[in-house]
Amino acid sequence: MSEAKIYYQEDCNLAALEGKTIAVIGYGSQGHAQALNAKESGCDVIVGLYNGSKSWAKAEAQGLTVYTAAEAAKKADIIQILINDELQADMYKKDIEPNLEPGNMLMFSHGFNIHYGLITPPADVDVVMVAPKGPGHTVRSEYQAGKGVPCLIAIEQDATGKALEIGLAYALAIGGARAGVLETTFRTETETDLFGEQAVLCGGVSALMQAGFEVLCEAGYDPRNAYFECIHEMKLIVDLINQSGFAGMRYSVSNTAEYGDYITGPKIITEDTKNAMRKVLADIQDGTFAKEFLLDLSSAGGQVHFKAMRKLAAEHPSEIVGAEVRKLYSWNEEDKLINN
Repeated sequence: MSEAKIYYQEDCNLAALEGKTIAVIGYGSQGHAQALNAKESGCDVIVGLYNGSKSWAKAEAQGLTVYTAAEAAKKADIIQILINDELQADMYKKDIEPNLEPGNMLMFSHGFNIHYGLITPPADVDVVMVAPKGPGHTVRSEYQAGKGVPCLIAIEQDATGKALEIGLAYALAIGGARAGVLETTFRTETETDLFGEQAVLCGGVSALMQAGFEVLCEAGYDPRNAYFECIHEMKLIVDLINQSGFAGMRYSVSNTAEYGDYITGPKIITEDTKNAMRKVLADIQDGTFAKEFLLDLSSAGGQVHFKAMRKLAAEHPSEIVGAEVRKLYSWNEEDKLINN
C-alpha cells in the first residue's frame, strides 16, 4: 500500500476561495468552529440553519449571517454539511439538492452519508471531505492560538478539476493545514472512524473502565477508590500517550505499573477480543451497522431503543460515584458538557 500524502500550509492556496461563498450547514461543535475560523481567515462565510434553531441568534451574535439551509445552499458555491449523520440525507433532499448548481462543491467532515449511498450528488458538482481530527472546541481554540488541528482530506468527485485545490484551501482556512492534512478516501475515513469509536474510543474504553469499576466494587472496595483507579486516571494515561506514545507513557509511570502493563494487557485483550473487533469491523464494512443505526434513529421509530440505551447507561453506578468524585476537583464547574 502506498503511503498517503500529507499536505501543509505551503501546499495550500487561500486564493482558491476568493469570490466563493461558503455555507456551513449546522452550528454545533464543528459548525461554529469551522464557520468562525474560515470567516477569520478572510473567507465569505454564511450559516444555514432550520427555522427556530437555538443556534440562530448565537451565530448572528458571533458576526455571521444566517439563512435557512435552503437559502444558504442557493447562495453558496461551497456547502459544508455539518449536522448529525442521521439527519443529513433528508435535509440534503429537501434543502440542498434543489439548489445545487453545476460547479458547486458539496463538503463533509465525515464520509457516512456518501459512503453508504444515502446522499447521491449529481455528477456536475465536486464532492470533498475535510475532516478535522478533533472536537469543534479544539478546532476553534487551536486556531485562535495560531495553531491547528490535523485534518483528513478526501476527493470523491472532481467535476471542476479543482476539487483538491479548493479542499486544501478550506483546510487552510479552518487551521488544519497549520498542523497537516492527510489524504484519504471517504470509505477509509468512514470505516476506520466508526470502528475506532465503537471498538476502542467510546465502546471499548467505556466498557473496559466500567467493568474494572464493577470488579473492584464486587470485591468490596469503596466505589470512590474504584472510580479513581479505573476511570478518573484514564485521562492521565491517555494524555501521556498523546504526548509521547506508549513508550513515553511507560517511561512516566512506575515500574510496577509498566510491569503490570506487559503481563496483564494480553490477558484482558485476547484473541477472542480481537475476533469480536473483527466482527464489529465486518458489520461496518458491509453496511449492517449503518442500517441498524438509521433504523433505530429514524423519526418513525421514535429513537425508542437509542433513548433506552442512553437512560440505562446514565444510571450506571460509576456515573453516580463519578459525579461525587468530580466535585472534589477545582475544574468541576468549568466547561461542563452536561449538568448532573
